[in-house]
Amino acid sequence: MAIWLPRLAIDRWRLAEACQRGEGADAAPLALIAETAQGLRIAAANDAGLAAGAVPGMMLADARAVCPALAVGPSDPGGDRAFLERLALWARRWGPWAAVDEPDGLCVDVTGAAHLFGGEARLLADVEAGCAARGLAARMAIAPTAGAAWALARYGAERAILDSFSPSSLRAERSTPGHHAGRPGVLRGLSPRNDERISEALADLPVAALRLDGAALLVLRRLGLKRLGDLHGIGRDALKRRFRDRSPDANPLLRLDQLLGRRPEPLLPVIAVSAPLVQRRLLEPIRYRELLDRVVADLAADMEHALEARGAGARRLELGLWRVDGDAAFRTLELAAATREAAHIARLFAARLDDVEAGFGIELARLRATWTEPLACEQGALGSAGEEQGTSLAVCIDRLSVRLGAAAVRRPVAHASHIPERAQRWQAPLEPDAPEQEQMMFHARPLKLLDRPEPIEVLYATPDGYPRQFRWRAGLHEVVRVAGPERIAPEWWRQKGSARLRDYYRVEDSVGRRYWIYRHGIAGDGRGGPPLWYLQGLYA
Repeated sequence: MAIWLPRLAIDRWRLAEACQRGEGADAAPLALIAETAQGLRIAAANDAGLAAGAVPGMMLADARAVCPALAVGPSDPGGDRAFLERLALWARRWGPWAAVDEPDGLCVDVTGAAHLFGGEARLLADVEAGCAARGLAARMAIAPTAGAAWALARYGAERAILDSFSPSSLRAERSTPGHHAGRPGVLRGLSPRNDERISEALADLPVAALRLDGAALLVLRRLGLKRLGDLHGIGRDALKRRFRDRSPDANPLLRLDQLLGRRPEPLLPVIAVSAPLVQRRLLEPIRYRELLDRVVADLAADMEHALEARGAGARRLELGLWRVDGDAAFRTLELAAATREAAHIARLFAARLDDVEAGFGIELARLRATWTEPLACEQGALGSAGEEQGTSLAVCIDRLSVRLGAAAVRRPVAHASHIPERAQRWQAPLEPDAPEQEQMMFHARPLKLLDRPEPIEVLYATPDGYPRQFRWRAGLHEVVRVAGPERIAPEWWRQKGSARLRDYYRVEDSVGRRYWIYRHGIAGDGRGGPPLWYLQGLYA
């Protein structure tokens, strides 16, 4: 079963506005906009906006010219995706699993489940009623394959049902109480092996029902192939020569085989993953810090057992404390490495509870692990259970992060860039290096680089000669030794074509101090004025 939500973004916005401002919040023209390379474009519009001429895909400036009173809001594709995932979990009431069909649909496996609702038509009616109760405009269809259901949901006839005794004829179902016109229907009595009957039933649908991208659809229309039935008279070899791309979105043969059930189409179901959660409801509200530390220690012990049962360790923990007056305080803790050691967790939270106001007392404490990682069980020491295990690197980093802040503890890692100021990045202390962060081979580089290259004044014999003297921070340095230059070109994929070259020199002054300086630009390169000199590093 395919469920299509053609107004997903607008429905989400309307429901959010209705909660904040009441009913009728979407009476004014409104459009949700997205940033593109050409500028701001309309991604979706409400009914008033569509009536005023704001069409999805239109430039915002053009829409404002047509409708000056058009209000705008940012589109939220990430929020739409998260909403679809939650909706997929809710849609499992109609089948054992449901998958997200981006960007605005769901696919539910209802094999062998329709009879539980009284047939496919009543199942669709139940889906339509459920979506309407949630304030969502939806179209849905049932077919033997996911591709056929997708095509029927978006391009099928209104309330059309394909009778199993006459698979080549589509008839419109009469409206009954609870059944409104405007919804696709059921492709019944067929199995994925009956590809000829499915092909005959869907022959009148447009080629856009194959889920192809715009370029492939344009080629098909230029060839005069506008309906699915037109493809059956074309030889497969001819289509193969025209469409060599193996991507499903650009290959009509692959999409047609998936629609007819000749090729499998794997779908990724949405699986609910519940975060480990433990809580304590207190018989008497507590107001003193000593009692609060004891409750947190008990929660940490309960969380240790919950994580151990899952074979996982916590990377992020959230502690919630609810007071008698209804107010709540939350404290979040991020760990350098996965752990479930109760004493360590309680010790870290103890440093974050000094500013908690108990008020008339805390009556509920809840600890949840919002981020977990697999963590195998390890045998501890053979001695008593209360022995100190020692201080590991992860424990030390956790203590420093709690005391100094999560952003204060970082480590440098090599980054694949030949530009000196981009050759390293900072990341969490125990995070593994990314695959692309490989050590690049350079000439001798100084151990200390300045945060920003500082301009210097340089005296030299010729415009392209070695530097003889330079002035830096009000001090004059006589150059006695020079090595270089090492030429570094700009990153053409990041910078403009007018960016200048750099010639780096390793120099030593008369008192033995060594510096790393460079000339920015070459005389006569036509990319600005005379070359400028900078000092970027110091040698030990």
